[in-house]
Amino acid sequence: MNLRRILALTKKELKKTTREPAVLFLLIIFPIMITFVFGLAFGGIGGGTATSFDVGVLNLDATSPQADWSLAFVDNLTASEVFVTRAYSDNDSGHSALIQGDLDAFIIIPEGFGDSVASYYGSPLDPSAWTNSTIELYVDSGSQMAVSAIPPLVKEVLMRTLFGNDAMTIILPVEIGNLGLVESSALTQWDFMAPGIFAFAAIFMTMIVAQTMTVERDEGLLKRLRTTPASSADYMISQTVSYMIIALVQVALVLTSSFVIGYRPATGIAGVAFAFVITFAFSLVAVGFGLISATVSKSAESATGVSFVFIMPQMFLGTFMPLGGATEMISKFIPSKYVTEAITTLFLRGAPMTTPVIWIDLAIVSVIGFLLLAIGVILFERYGSR
Repeated sequence: MNLRRILALTKKELKKTTREPAVLFLLIIFPIMITFVFGLAFGGIGGGTATSFDVGVLNLDATSPQADWSLAFVDNLTASEVFVTRAYSDNDSGHSALIQGDLDAFIIIPEGFGDSVASYYGSPLDPSAWTNSTIELYVDSGSQMAVSAIPPLVKEVLMRTLFGNDAMTIILPVEIGNLGLVESSALTQWDFMAPGIFAFAAIFMTMIVAQTMTVERDEGLLKRLRTTPASSADYMISQTVSYMIIALVQVALVLTSSFVIGYRPATGIAGVAFAFVITFAFSLVAVGFGLISATVSKSAESATGVSFVFIMPQMFLGTFMPLGGATEMISKFIPSKYVTEAITTLFLRGAPMTTPVIWIDLAIVSVIGFLLLAIGVILFERYGSR
């Protein structure tokens, strides 16, 4: 092993990366692009604003003698910070707007709504004297947020319409003390996704390593290398070092792009440095999987397909995709999961550097990385370099 030869081969590999448009895009431009695209799509740019729902209202009780109650209900919906109301004159137009996605919900206030309220106040302790009525609420089934949030919010507005601000007050032998107001954070979906982007960007090095090694093998470069003083160890180490440097560049690009669109991690310089370190270790995983892919591939085209056997599980089970049940258990065998977990602990939870879990995650990624790299080098030297 010769340090000068390793540095020369590393320099060669980095130059080749900058001169190959496809490789340059995937390793350098792609991390910037996905950061801006996901940041824009999930609230990183212009995020943090209050969520609102478009609600259509058909008031069939607007002309009754007790219309004040239905009008008050509509006014309270409109006054709410979460509802943007639109009046409709018939059932069909409201449902049509809901089906086409123009509304998040459609509310029909029935005839006799005001009479129902008046009957309650006439005999509040005698349910048999009440005139019952039902407000019909239709919610956009294509929006999970609308389905879960709108019904309780509409019920709250209804209760406040009927009973004022003391709507939820009930005389009980046990009471709850005054609410301790806690300032809520304006986190967007992007804040939860951002830690996974660091691993997501580095995952694709597996494909580039697999393609590079198969191309250089097919072009006879590896055979010519054996006629030079450079050893196989020099070549393999130079490949690994070059991709570790690229991994650091990717972290810097993702971090810079995230700052540009307004992302602020809940950690200091030490936490940011840790993100570089664990991604540096994760690059060993990518190189190891890339060498294994190159070993079993006969061409650069087939190497691309084989590499995705390792890329896809890490993308979907180890970055920012929501997991649960069986997938949560499977993710424990995915290296990228530990990168995302450690960066999430620092960047989102604001944990101190003394938190044991981040160092455990780093140890796991490092051990897996060295093992995969060793396996990849051995397999490629024995079966894939011919």
